[in-house]
Amino acid sequence: MSANTTVQGSDAAPADEAGPLAPDTGPSAGPGAEPGLSPGSTVAVVGTGTMGQGIAQVALTAGHLVRLYDNAPGRAEEAVTAVAGRLDRLVAKGRLGPAERDAALARLHPAAELAGLADAALVIEAIVERLDVKQGLFADLEKVVGEDTVLATNTSSLSVTAIAGGLRRPGRFVGLHFFNPAPLLPLVEVVSGHTTDPAAATRAYEAMRSWGKTPVRCADTPGFLVNRIARPFYAEALRVFEEGGADPATIDAALRESGGFRMGPFELTDLIGQDVNEAVTRSVWESFFQDPKFTPSLAQRRLVESGRLGRKTGHGWFSYAEGAKRPEPHTAPPAEAPARVTVRGSLGPAEPLVELFEQAGIEVRRTSGGGYVDLPAGARLGLADGETSFEYRSDDIVYFDLALDYAEASRIVLSTRAGMAPEVLAEAVGLFQALGKKVSVIGDVPGMIVARTVAMLADLAADAVDRGVATAEDVDTAMRLGVNYPAGPLEWAERVGYARVRDLLKSLHERCPNGRYAPSLALARRGRDDEEGEL
Repeated sequence: MSANTTVQGSDAAPADEAGPLAPDTGPSAGPGAEPGLSPGSTVAVVGTGTMGQGIAQVALTAGHLVRLYDNAPGRAEEAVTAVAGRLDRLVAKGRLGPAERDAALARLHPAAELAGLADAALVIEAIVERLDVKQGLFADLEKVVGEDTVLATNTSSLSVTAIAGGLRRPGRFVGLHFFNPAPLLPLVEVVSGHTTDPAAATRAYEAMRSWGKTPVRCADTPGFLVNRIARPFYAEALRVFEEGGADPATIDAALRESGGFRMGPFELTDLIGQDVNEAVTRSVWESFFQDPKFTPSLAQRRLVESGRLGRKTGHGWFSYAEGAKRPEPHTAPPAEAPARVTVRGSLGPAEPLVELFEQAGIEVRRTSGGGYVDLPAGARLGLADGETSFEYRSDDIVYFDLALDYAEASRIVLSTRAGMAPEVLAEAVGLFQALGKKVSVIGDVPGMIVARTVAMLADLAADAVDRGVATAEDVDTAMRLGVNYPAGPLEWAERVGYARVRDLLKSLHERCPNGRYAPSLALARRGRDDEEGEL
C-alpha cells in the first residue's frame, strides 16, 4: 500500500475569501443531537498535499490536536512547516491572534508512521484518487485505530461504498468531501456509503458544524451532490456552442450577466482545467451507465486532446498568453425602441419586464393571450420555451432568454430564425436597450442558454431529491456554496414554475429525442402539482 500524496482537485468554482474562522452558517445542533468530536480530541490527516494541509488547518483552528501523516519521508514535517506559514499569514492579516497561532502550532504534530495515529477520534484521508491505494490505506488504519474512530475519505470521484468494501467495520466509514481551498469554502458533503452507520454519519456531520463548516448529507452516488448536479452548467453551454448557437464569450456573458452566475462555463473550465472538468464529466457519465443526461462534449474532448487545458497551459477556450485580448461577447448595435407594445396575458417569470417597459417610457397595452409581447412591426416576443423560431409559419417570433432578475440583469439574449426581417429584430433589440440592457442575438437554438441550463439543473436536482440522495434544502445549499450558484436549482425552478420547466424540457426532448432532455418523473410530478395548485 502506498499513501501517495497526490490530491485530485474538485471542479468547484472559486469563492470569495470567507476566512478560516468564518462563523457557522449551518443550523446549530439541537437538544439530543448526536455528539460530534470531543473538544481537544485528536484528528489525523493522511496525505499532505494542498487539500490535506487545508483540512489540517481547519481542524487546528477548531481546537483539535492534529497529526499529519505521509508515507513519503519528510513530507509530514514539510507540511507542518507549510501549515505554520498559513497561520502566520492569517496573523499578518489580523484574522488570527499570535497567541491563537502559537496554541494551534503546539497541537500540530507530524507522525512518522501510521501507528502514530492510534489515538485519533477521526482520520481523514486526502491521497491519490485510486481505489486500490485508498482501500489499502484504510485496511492498515483499522489495525491501529480505536474501535470508535471515525474513518473518512475526501474523495471527489470514487465510491465511498467501494472504498469501505474490504473493511472489518465499514459502518464507521464516511465521505467528507471538502472543497478546495478547504479553509475558505464552507461546504462539506457528508457522504453515507451503503454500509455507513447513521450514527457515524451524524457524528461526522456534527463535527463539521463545530468546525464552522456547512455540511450537507448525501447518499453515495456518482458525483455526490455538487459534481453530479452541476454537469448541465457546463454541458448545455458546450451543446449550444456545438449547435452553432453562440461563441464561448457570448455564452459566458449570458450566464453571468443574465443568469447571475459568478463565472461563465468556458472561463470556469479554463480555470479548473479542461482535463479535470472533462474527466469529472466522463466519470459521472460512465458511473451512470452512460446516461444521455450526462453525455460528455466532443468539443471539449478535442480541446483536451489538443493540449489546450486552460490557464495552466496558457490556452483553453481563451488565450492566456501575455498581451492576449479576451474575445468580446456579441453585442447588438444601438436600435430604436418601439413607442408601444402589447402584452398578451402573463409573462410568468418575465412579468417584471412590464414594469421596466413602463419605467422606460414605453406605452404598454395589456390584453388576454398566451403570455407574450406583440411588437408594432407584427412580431411576437416570447420567453424561451424549448421551441425554435423557424417552426412558426404564420408568425414572426423573437425569443428572449430567462434572467435571474430582469431588473438587475445587464444583458438580455435574443434568438430568432435566420432571415428574420431586420426591422423586426431591431424593434426587439431596441426594446431591451431602452431598459439599459446590452443585447446579444444568438442562433435559433431551442431553450436558448440560461433557460435550458436552469431547466436541466432543476431536473437533476429534483431527481436526486426524489431518489433519496439528499433533501431539497441540502441540494440547494450545496449548489449555492459549492459552486456559487446565484440560487439553488430547486429554488429557481419554483420561481420559474415547475410546469414551465417541465414543458421546456418536453419541447427540447421532442427536438432531441435521445433521452437527454426527457423530464424526470420527479420534475413531472412537481409540474403536475404546480398545475393542480393553479386550479
